[in-house]
Amino acid sequence: MRFQDIPGLDEVKNKLIEAVKVDHVAHAQLFLGAEGSANLPMALAFATYLNCENKQENDACGECSSCTKQSKHIHPDVHFVFPTAATPKIKREDATSEKFLKEWREYLLKSPYGNVSDWSFHFGWENKQLLIPRQESRNIITNLSLKAFEGRYKVMLIWLPELMNSNAANGILKVLEEPPEKTIFLMVSNDENKLLTTIRSRVQLMKIPSFTDENILSTVSKVEGVSTECAQEITYLAEGNMREALHLVQGGQDAMGVQFKQWMRLCFTYDFQALVKMADEFQSGGKEFQKGLLNTGSKVMRDTLIHQYGVSELERIPDTEKDFVANFGKVFNAEKITEVVPKIEEANYHIERNANPKILFLDLSLAIAQIARSKK
Repeated sequence: MRFQDIPGLDEVKNKLIEAVKVDHVAHAQLFLGAEGSANLPMALAFATYLNCENKQENDACGECSSCTKQSKHIHPDVHFVFPTAATPKIKREDATSEKFLKEWREYLLKSPYGNVSDWSFHFGWENKQLLIPRQESRNIITNLSLKAFEGRYKVMLIWLPELMNSNAANGILKVLEEPPEKTIFLMVSNDENKLLTTIRSRVQLMKIPSFTDENILSTVSKVEGVSTECAQEITYLAEGNMREALHLVQGGQDAMGVQFKQWMRLCFTYDFQALVKMADEFQSGGKEFQKGLLNTGSKVMRDTLIHQYGVSELERIPDTEKDFVANFGKVFNAEKITEVVPKIEEANYHIERNANPKILFLDLSLAIAQIARSKK
């Protein structure tokens, strides 16, 4: 991963590059960004640049031995720590990152913008709680006590430190504050509030903003087979989340956008048998589809409300969706929307906690149907 592989965010890139040029690299940095942001890709690109043997003006060369190894995530001086779970052969406390490096490298190459659910699914840990165990702190200290093999810097990249066992987090405080010479900690987090205060106080914050619509549109438009109209709709639905955009490119856009519209039509007509059948379809779609569908609902409700109030500067509705939103607003006025949105958010909360999707969606459908048909 190099800086050129990440669309936009030039200000962040320039800040990181300048720190290396003036030899003023903070020994512990927190790459903080929302899910689907470039926080992990940016940390990977920075690690590549740090040890590049032939640095260019604005990026790593991509051709030296160090860059080649970094592109495969096998550089001997770049260590990874990430959340894991137990397996039939490995106990929870012994399930440390080093035992899953092969799968982790495959995951990074496939899903650099992915979240913990994607990582869980990639390894086959669905519905398991992932965390960074206590033993990991001992491994970190051991790995950093060794001299660098070939790079200028030893890099310890910790993905989602907010999922670190409290004993593990406390176990690295000393080395985090006073690491060995030429050792860099890169922590990649989605939620600063879940970090221990003692960890947060020892790192330099590097905020990674969400992607702009232009960044998303540029990336999606390059995918073969994606029309301009489809790219615009994906950009609208993604809201700066690259993970969501790439997921929609792979087929989620049609599944969510079209099915959401059909779902709302069935709710309004109050076709009970059809709603039962649709709840079955939603159940078979899997958790990520279900969450995406509910998020799509929230977006449409919000944009319908904005459209009704005529706040044009806040509208993000693509031209292809304006007619639908206008017609949708004839059924769902502001009062009805304020009733529906909390129910959608509650459903999303329960889906995340493994509620029965069929029962949940059928119950939500009937609630939306009652609101849609009420005379308000």
